[in-house]
Amino acid sequence: MTIYKKLSLLLSSVFVLTCAAAVFAQVDVPRETKAITYPLDESATVQFRGTTRFPRMKGQADVERTKKNGTEVSLSVSKMPRPFELGAGYATYVLWAISPNGQIDNLGEIKRRGFFEFDSTIKVTTPLQTFALIVTAEPHFLVTRPSRAIMLENYNAYTRSGSPLTTATSIQYFGNSSDYFNDARTPEIADVDYRRTPTSVLQAKQAVALARFAGAERDARDEFTEAENLLQNAETAWQAGREEEYVDIAARKAISSAVKAEATANVRKEAREKRNEKLKQDAELRQAENKYSEALNDLDGLKSELTRETRARELAERDALNYSNQVKQLTAEVNRLRKEVQDARVQLATVEASKRALEAEKDREKLLQQLKADLPVLKKSLERFGKVTETETGLLLTIPESLWSGIRVSSFAESAETKLTWLGEVISSSPNYRVMIESHTDDRGTPDELQTLTNERVRAITDKLISLGVNESRLESRGLGGTFPVVPNNTRANRAKNRRVEVKFILNVS
Repeated sequence: MTIYKKLSLLLSSVFVLTCAAAVFAQVDVPRETKAITYPLDESATVQFRGTTRFPRMKGQADVERTKKNGTEVSLSVSKMPRPFELGAGYATYVLWAISPNGQIDNLGEIKRRGFFEFDSTIKVTTPLQTFALIVTAEPHFLVTRPSRAIMLENYNAYTRSGSPLTTATSIQYFGNSSDYFNDARTPEIADVDYRRTPTSVLQAKQAVALARFAGAERDARDEFTEAENLLQNAETAWQAGREEEYVDIAARKAISSAVKAEATANVRKEAREKRNEKLKQDAELRQAENKYSEALNDLDGLKSELTRETRARELAERDALNYSNQVKQLTAEVNRLRKEVQDARVQLATVEASKRALEAEKDREKLLQQLKADLPVLKKSLERFGKVTETETGLLLTIPESLWSGIRVSSFAESAETKLTWLGEVISSSPNYRVMIESHTDDRGTPDELQTLTNERVRAITDKLISLGVNESRLESRGLGGTFPVVPNNTRANRAKNRRVEVKFILNVS
């Protein structure tokens, strides 16, 4: 083995171990990706960020919606790792557009070039107007639903003039172990040299494995055999040193054939199950018809017996009286049973309601315990903004007067933009907290002047957080003037302490 190959193998091993350590070190926290509404005939720039799997990944897209071509997306991606580092079942990347109502659009494959991290671009079109963009690692490029490996997601979007665009929650998932669709049917590719094997051949292997997993060997034998033959042709062409384009075309034919075999197998499996169900229903129908015939025969016998009985008047009158009494008894029994059924239904409804209430209370208690367990993490996240103390209802963040450009103004200091952006991200990622923003000042000035100043300050903070994507319904604010000092206003240092903003994170688990 040459020195170059040994060095490459060593760097590859270190890189994979580093990525794996980063994945397992992450806390499995809730995440959400925003769907963006793109106005007609206006260009927009969309920023992307890596998820907790590979946070170093970056991306930026130029998006424009037109009447003629739908919504055009030009995405540039940087620092993308090899897909199979997430697991041996992944061989490529796919860009998805997902609307808030769950409509999914596979926009296309982001092809990998080279062995280490790589940069790539893709230009595609979607008919959607409001959608979120995500990039996932996939077994092959013709998949119809995103996998659990969400790698890149959009967040901020602005028009060319700098105006923010309207957003709505489109995808909610957990950062490491879960995803939007939670579909984990991907088998692993066994005994493959990832460094040498072209990505198109890896995808073809996965497509054939998925078709086999779906039962295509039994339910779509011809289609599956064709896919296996096409895969063998692609592997033979690659091993024979044919041109990359030729191998890529052959492998993609195998992928298409394997996807067709998988779909055919699913359709035939469903048809077989329907046929079995039809046979079962036919058997039950025949059984019912036999019982009906037996009942008709019994009825004929009863009619004959009734004819004989009516020949004797006395016997007929006696039988009529007996039948009348029996009907009365049966009617009374039916009424009694009906009442018992009604009472049982009422009792069952009461039990079910109590059970649901108990389960809801257990879920609430479990969520409350989880939030309390996560409280140190939230507290540590807030300590970058100021002093944080725990309260009976949650956390209290005290932001000093350095947030403002002056003592008696409501305009932000230059450093406040970054702080408020971070604070907005923390609030957005903590949906189980109601946030109360209170502004205080010292006693220098009239009560009306101090009240007006603190009102303006909390309004400025609230407006800024809303512009950063924080849900307005979660925010409450009030200016309190100089009525609640934390220390006496007898020195310059004490007055500075009283000029503060308090952000209360209040647990809201209903």
